[in-house]
Amino acid sequence: MKKRNQRGLIMSLPLFLFTVVFVAGPLIYMVALSFATNNEGYGVTWKLTLENYSRILEPVYLQTFTQSFQLAITSTLIIILIGYPFGYFMAKLSEKWKSKAMLLLMLPFWLNSLIRLYGWIIILQTKGMLNGVLMKLGLIKEPLKILYSYPAIVIGMIYVLLPFMILSVYSSAEKLDWSLIEASRDLGATAFQTFRTVTLKLTLPGLLSGVVLTFIPSMGLFFIADILGGNKIVLVGSLIQDQMTRGSNWPFAAALAVVLTILTSLMIYLYRRLTNVRELEGLH
Repeated sequence: MKKRNQRGLIMSLPLFLFTVVFVAGPLIYMVALSFATNNEGYGVTWKLTLENYSRILEPVYLQTFTQSFQLAITSTLIIILIGYPFGYFMAKLSEKWKSKAMLLLMLPFWLNSLIRLYGWIIILQTKGMLNGVLMKLGLIKEPLKILYSYPAIVIGMIYVLLPFMILSVYSSAEKLDWSLIEASRDLGATAFQTFRTVTLKLTLPGLLSGVVLTFIPSMGLFFIADILGGNKIVLVGSLIQDQMTRGSNWPFAAALAVVLTILTSLMIYLYRRLTNVRELEGLH
């Protein structure tokens, strides 16, 4: 028994070291740095202060957080509307078509996100493919100015994060007991009642997992806003990068990162609470 315990400790030692060096260490340093004072020359002065956190309450930075939340909520809602049906009906396909659908879903991951986003510039620009098709069809008279705007950023977020929602819903829908759905219909429930009381209830963990996997990254994927938004909309991730590079204000950047980490941790906590409680008690 002792040998097994010793062997278990030895096997877990690399994971423990990895967690300390690459996870806990940087987090602790980031929290400590957020309370330091910025040195106007170079580096920081290790003098305890709350100025970095009080500065976040300034209107310009609160607006950045508000814009990031609005973008994250908008993108997530649209991703749910598109991704949930895709994931659900993908789970109902035969094994032959499931593998083909999975291959098509995984294809975007074989290319770098930056390369794929530059493809959207070609599509959305004034003389791009989208405007060309719409004008030939006679649907518009003048080219739409979509590129470097809020809708362009939303399109980019949806394009990058949609597969995560589809995969999350698919993983839950694939485990569905389809006989429960048939029994609900046999008992006289309508299609909507069956969806609300059976399908949605059983696929809720996957749906909430997809929400977490899309909402949290959309708060910090600043490169999408930079490429498709032309820096017109500043996200929290963009602000952190700017303070780390151009502003050379590492303590303030660390404070922003700490607040963002707390918000994302809260999302994960709510996800775990919702899934655990509702799976035990049931949905009404």
